[in-house]
Amino acid sequence: MEGKKLFEGRVRVVEHPLAQAVLTVLRDKDTDQILFRKGLVKLGRLIGYELIKDMPTEEVLVETPLNVKAKGIRIPQMNHIVIINVLRAATALVEGLLKALPSARQGVVVAKRFEDKPGIENIWAETYYTKIPEIKPEDYVIIADPMLATGSTLLKVLDEVYKAGRPKKVIVVSVISAPYGLNRVLSAFPDVIIYTVAVDPELNEHGYIVPGLGDAGDRAFG
Repeated sequence: MEGKKLFEGRVRVVEHPLAQAVLTVLRDKDTDQILFRKGLVKLGRLIGYELIKDMPTEEVLVETPLNVKAKGIRIPQMNHIVIINVLRAATALVEGLLKALPSARQGVVVAKRFEDKPGIENIWAETYYTKIPEIKPEDYVIIADPMLATGSTLLKVLDEVYKAGRPKKVIVVSVISAPYGLNRVLSAFPDVIIYTVAVDPELNEHGYIVPGLGDAGDRAFG
């Protein structure tokens, strides 16, 4: 129950039928490398559109070719986006996000997960390279990582983001998440919002999401 309360309003599942259909293809063990990578790109774009729905808008007037004024909107936040690519697995997901958020500045974090012995409590992560642009108070920072399993990698990446600045909002984008990782991340970083296409029920002893889709990096890049 505590976990469910923690998730309320902070974990947003993208339930669009197309997103769920693409996820089904990604889960299939017979989906080849090219189709898998293309699927991640599609999901990145769809999640990007979901993000935009939650951005503030302002009303504007434009003049049409018929010399008539028409009401419309603009989305100022679109010009204040930073996307952090957690290499290598998130590269295709970021490609899709950029189709929806083309003005975004980009950063990268190279991280690796370690497992001393079986058991999710024995999994930890380290970052090896970080290149993050200046983060300004008006920015939305979007961290892309396809699998939010134990949360070990993401916790390290969030530490690096907050070293670079204090943005207006921090958003995590994943394809599949697990309750264990969600709890760890949201407990440590109360202001973070997480968008995911599915929340799977459990992790196995090696920290892989079940039923999941396997190793996203290996499947996307062979």
